[in-house]
Amino acid sequence: MHATRFWIAASLSLLLAACATMSTPTQSLRLAAQDKLAVLPFVNATEAPQVQERAQAITVALLRQKGLAHVLVYPQAPSDNPLEAQPAASSTQTLDWARNQGARYALSGTVTEWRYKTGVDSEPAVGLTLQISDVNSGQVVWSAAGARSGWGYQALAAVGQAQIAALLGGLQVQATAIAKLPAAPGAEPLASPAARP
Repeated sequence: MHATRFWIAASLSLLLAACATMSTPTQSLRLAAQDKLAVLPFVNATEAPQVQERAQAITVALLRQKGLAHVLVYPQAPSDNPLEAQPAASSTQTLDWARNQGARYALSGTVTEWRYKTGVDSEPAVGLTLQISDVNSGQVVWSAAGARSGWGYQALAAVGQAQIAALLGGLQVQATAIAKLPAAPGAEPLASPAARP
């Protein structure tokens, strides 16, 4: 009986450890659906090339899925050589660009891990930090950080998408109300279907 309980507890511990997740949004932020959000270049703090571009593309897609109508992406020149580092734009340059685009907020991020772990199962592992700044003041108004590892058979992009979605859970997009148009002068109100003969 005790041996069965031990093996059940050990199995549950392995199950939880194999798919570890840690997300720490510091606070929630409410955005209007019509707010312009500029997505600035992500920083790659890993040894893998161009992972910041993958993480940024996933983030942009998830922001649009949340209902933001105006997600602007900082333009970057494409590189023919994936190992060639692009010259990094300064935070002042990117915020000036966002300001010129009429954005209210700017989102930036850092990829701290994006790889398959070495070993038998080669589990995918990702780690990211995200932050949103007020474009006019430059003050950080929202931030989140998290890391996640998956099973050996999971795709790295799927684990990354799940982690980014968890981090963006602290953002709430509020749909703007549709204003009712006034009736034209002399127009009769439409009768409801129940009131029609």
